[in-house]
Amino acid sequence: MNRFILCSLIAASFTLASAAHADLYGYVDSAGQVHLAPKKLDERYQLFQKSPPAELAVRKYDALADATRPGLGSTLSRDTAAARTPLAGLPAAQPRLVKASVSAPYNKMINKVAREMKLDAQLLHSIVSVESGYDAQALSPKGAIGLMQVIPETGERFGIANLNQPDANIRAGARYLKFLLGLFNHDLPLVIAAYNAGEGAVQKYKNTIPPYPETRNYVSRVLATYEARSGKSPLQAAVSHIDYSRGKRVNAVLEPL
Repeated sequence: MNRFILCSLIAASFTLASAAHADLYGYVDSAGQVHLAPKKLDERYQLFQKSPPAELAVRKYDALADATRPGLGSTLSRDTAAARTPLAGLPAAQPRLVKASVSAPYNKMINKVAREMKLDAQLLHSIVSVESGYDAQALSPKGAIGLMQVIPETGERFGIANLNQPDANIRAGARYLKFLLGLFNHDLPLVIAAYNAGEGAVQKYKNTIPPYPETRNYVSRVLATYEARSGKSPLQAAVSHIDYSRGKRVNAVLEPL
């Protein structure tokens, strides 16, 4: 995210939250506007930032310095990779962190595709981790193939046939993911749910995560893996995608209590 915008959002958050040491919730609407509030006003609001820990309440808390350190999500939330707060209605999940020796053969390949398609490489890695554990020969009972567990119909839909080849498999999954990100306005929980259950299932339930146990567990695990790898929450990922170029102004709506 643009550092100035990030600092502005965090400064705005403390305008709301500093007096009461409250948590901060928010969401990004379809127009790219950021909405922030010191409590969860409805189901759209996700936890963006936790209040400073109790041990820091007795001294001045340097929010801006904290916000601009690497690993924003982990720094602000004080969470660890093993303890993630799930989104409302989703089960808690542990991240699937694969050994470096297992993922190494595919790291450059995944990162290259991410760069070419302007995707978040950590999101691609998180999906590969959960889908196949970096097993290029993985085959599901439903016929999903390879690293990103792409079904042949999806590969054909996005112009790729040889899903047994790792590079082709990654490209097919990445093309589908790119399509879903555009369709659901970079709302990661919905995008991940659609990757698992299909965009039709998400649309059937009025752009919410379908009530399928498999899909809900999948979304939780991919999000936990993504947060552990990137240090970003779903909201922070959505905010980081906003186009700050060409001097555009980003509006943040601060909701009253």
